[in-house]
Amino acid sequence: MLRIATWNVNSIRARQARVLAWLAEHRPDVALLQETKCTDALFASDGFTDEYEALGYEVAHHGHDHWNGVAVLSRVGLVDVQRGFPGTNRPPFDEARVIAATCGGIRVWSIYAPNGRELDDPHYLFKLVWFERLRAAVAADPSGAPHALTGDFNVAPTDLDIYDPVRWRRRTHASPPERAAVAAFTDLGLIDVTRVHLPEPAVYTWWSYRPGKFEQNRGLRIDLALCSPAVADRVTRVWIDRDERAGAVASDHAPVVLDLRD
Repeated sequence: MLRIATWNVNSIRARQARVLAWLAEHRPDVALLQETKCTDALFASDGFTDEYEALGYEVAHHGHDHWNGVAVLSRVGLVDVQRGFPGTNRPPFDEARVIAATCGGIRVWSIYAPNGRELDDPHYLFKLVWFERLRAAVAADPSGAPHALTGDFNVAPTDLDIYDPVRWRRRTHASPPERAAVAAFTDLGLIDVTRVHLPEPAVYTWWSYRPGKFEQNRGLRIDLALCSPAVADRVTRVWIDRDERAGAVASDHAPVVLDLRD
């Protein structure tokens, strides 16, 4: 079995102890982290890399400052690392929001999409163009390997992925252009494997820190795993570790885990 996990940790400095404990318990072969909020230098100098390597992982991190930040941890090889989009990345497209690598014969992507803020905010247009850049990068990827495009997309693909679709109808994360931007990845043949294996309602990956939101399961499914058919056909199980969202010093996101046949 090959296990791939994706998790927005919402600051590795705040969550490192929980991340290490989770990795030790569940032993994913590939772990894709988002929102590390950490520079590459800090990720190495503060011992994060050393602690992952002690668990058997090779590590690639992409972070510029105390915002954003993405990483790939792998126990099945880590080659052909691509930080950011191919070519020149000028502001704001130079933000540390995407890293790709080939691990165990699969081209894995750790994605932290822009939030979008409000529908009339310039950041919303940036988000839509950012998705176009990402789609072009995936389409032009020269590796030849099948893809697992995972991470925090900051988009709930359908009304089924929101606890209250009416309330979110005129907000970011659920607007038709954002949903169309995510749906466009199906043009590349990618499959939303979570929905294949978990088709029921009330399947979420993010819950606000506001009191009662998690306990009442008032969440969103915005952490996605979009996979090439060659990867999707190997997936035997997709599960969301809600337990990791509970307790002290938890991220507001839960890990999403894919188990694949060898």
